[in-house]
This record gives sequence, structure tokens and C-alpha cells, in this order.
Amino acid sequence: MSGVLANLPFFYICAMQEAESNFALFIEEWLHQSMGVDQEMTQLIKMIILVCLTLLVALVCWWIGQFFINRVIDRMVKRTSTDWDDVLHEKGAFRKLGHIIPVIVISSVLPVAFSDYPDWIPMMRKVLDALVALVIIRLIVAVISAANTILSTSEKYKDKPVASFTQLAKLLVWFIGGIIIISIVLGRNPIFLFSALGAVSAVLLLIFKDTILGFIASAQLAVNDMIRLGDWVSVTKYGADGNVIEINLTTVKVRNWDYTISTVPTYSFVTDSFKNWRGMEEGEGRRIKRAFYIKVSSIKFCTPEMLEKMSGISLATAHISNKEMEIQADNAARAIDTSLEVNGRKQTNLGIFRAYLLNYLKQNEHINQDMTCMVRQLDPTPNGVPIEIYCFSRVKAWVAYEGIQGDIFDHVYAAVKYFDLEIFESPTGSDFKKLANG
Repeated sequence: MSGVLANLPFFYICAMQEAESNFALFIEEWLHQSMGVDQEMTQLIKMIILVCLTLLVALVCWWIGQFFINRVIDRMVKRTSTDWDDVLHEKGAFRKLGHIIPVIVISSVLPVAFSDYPDWIPMMRKVLDALVALVIIRLIVAVISAANTILSTSEKYKDKPVASFTQLAKLLVWFIGGIIIISIVLGRNPIFLFSALGAVSAVLLLIFKDTILGFIASAQLAVNDMIRLGDWVSVTKYGADGNVIEINLTTVKVRNWDYTISTVPTYSFVTDSFKNWRGMEEGEGRRIKRAFYIKVSSIKFCTPEMLEKMSGISLATAHISNKEMEIQADNAARAIDTSLEVNGRKQTNLGIFRAYLLNYLKQNEHINQDMTCMVRQLDPTPNGVPIEIYCFSRVKAWVAYEGIQGDIFDHVYAAVKYFDLEIFESPTGSDFKKLANG
């Protein structure tokens, strides 16, 4: 790369070199002949003046270039129908490209400015070449950032961890670019420096451990489609429960339902367990699975009076009638003495209540009848007999779903007394107070 810029066949570079040469001769004659400065000091002062003049010209050229980019190119990209040039301009790719202008200016007049100190020229060329490499690196990084923005908004890739791969690409560009810059400054072949890294590979692996693990995890997440942007995930270990808003090379950001942000290591989604609710969101319903507890002492066989009373409940009428006919026929066939309630088969108020709740769910328009729907009895507990409602709501949006679920259990708690049942609840202070006053 060394010396490339100085040999660029641009006519204005030749003109600049000639103008600075004439100016250098003028300064030398003025200092040495008119001012009587000795030759050695004349050379030093001339070099300082030329360097300052060169830096001033380079700064003016940089300002003109940035002005052109910010005004002219900005208008040009806004008039085009494509989006990629707007994103490139937004990420500063054109502005970063403009940083090479002052380097070209300085490189073109370098032989003139240091004509009296030729031993300094190779070192200055190394510095300029390193600056060119730095500008190119920053330009490539800006292009990668633009690619990340374009791909992230694309319908095809918007739910993929694009940021993870673009971050890895940036890291590689900076790593390789850093090696190239060091090789330019040291005057060594980059291949030699890459081979020397083998001796410190263990240290590099330790430094970039999280990055390497994150990249492997990001690849696994993308290939296996484990998480996407926008997915609702629950990661108990890290207290994360909400939507994925960003997937990076080393971290995944989750916006929790309380609007806090949880940052989870990317590789934790591969090594640890987590719950992704995407299946529910893409499915046909959201599960309702909640139990209430019936007081055991309130469960009883139904007397004819109770059956007559509960037959007036429309959602229980058909069940009571059909079940009673089935029971009477079965008891008669087996010649059961029904003078005692415990003999033979009898309907219970809890059994009728379960049938009633099932019919209530089946006529509820918010419940998906094509999915599992049942009212089941679980193992008894010290708090009573658990009766669990298991069904799926057609509505999956959180607020509406909670409203539907709440309406169902509001009805349960209000309806239970019509079946001579009681919901279990621990006694409160007011209960003890009533007993004491009674």
C-alpha cells in the first residue's frame, strides 16, 4: 500500500506539488537571503511552514468534501427510489469516505514538505497508509451497519438474529484491519503477524470466549429457529419474561411486561431451559388452566328435593334427567336397595356442578371448542378438593384473555352456592370474632 496515494495520476496532485515547490523556494530565499537565517534553521522553518500549510489545505479540502456530501449527496439519495443509499448515508458511509480526501492531499505534497528531511518520508508514508486503512475499515463497518438495518427491516429477515452476524462481521473487520495497520506501521508482512497469533491463541480464546460462545449460540438459534425478534419468552434463571427486542452476538434483550429490560447471555438460550410462547401465539387458542377448591364437607348425595331444585338450572337440566334415568335403570337391573343413600349409584352435587361447568364452557363463544375442554377433579388437598378448568381461549391477547378467564371464575364462585357447595377458604379474623360472639 505504501506510496500508492502519492503516485495517483491526478492532474491536481501534480499542480499542487508544483505550487508547493514554488512556495518552498520562495520561503527558502526569503529566510536565507532576506532575513539572513542560516541554512539549517531555514530548512527547519520551511518544513514547519509547509507542514502547517499542508494541514490547513487538507482541512479546507476535508470541510469542502463534507459540505458536498452533506448537501449535494444528501439531496441525491433522497431523490432516488431505493432505500439502501439512504441507509448508507444515514450510517455515515459517504462521510467516512470523505475522510480520505485530506490523506490524499497530504500524501501528494509529502515529498515537497520533507524534501530537506528525506529520511522522514518513509515513516510519514506508513502513517498515511495506516490512516487510509483505518478509513477503509470504518467505511466497511458503516456498510455492515447499513446492511444490518436493511436486513432487519426486510420481511424475510426481520425475525432473524441479523445483528449477531453483523456484529461478528464488524469484529472480524476490526481484528483483520488492526493486524493490517500494525503490519503497515512495523513494515512486516500481515501473514507473519497472523502466524504469530498462534502463540497467544489461548489468551485470545479467553478474551473472546463470550464472543465465540455467542456466535455459536446465535448460529444454533437461527438454524433451529429457537427464538425470533418479537417472541414472548420466559427465562426463569434471569428473571426475564416478555418480548425479545434485540438479539446480539453476546446478549439477548427482553422487554419484560413491567417494561424493564432483562439482558440474557445468548448462549444461555442453548445451555439453559427457557419457554417460548410462540407456539401458543401461532396456535388456535391460549390455554386456561386454573383450579378452585371445594370444601369436602359440602359434598353430598343429592336428594330428590335437591335434584328437583337443580333441574331448574338450564345448563344442568339435561344432564340430571339423563343421568337419573341411567342410574335408576342400573340400580333396578342389579336389584340395589336404595333405602340407604350409600347403596347403589347416586348423583352428587359436585358431579352435577362439574357437568354444569362443562356445559357452561361449551356454550361460551370465547372458548375454542375444537381444542381440549374439560372440568376435572384433582387429588384432594388439605384445602379441599381441587376442581380444575382446562380449556383454550380463542382470544390470545393478554388483557382480553385475562378478562375472559376472570369472567369464567367469577361465574364459578357465584354459581357454586346453587349446588349446595362451598368454596374452601382459610378462616379470617372476622370468622373467629363471630364464633367468639356466638
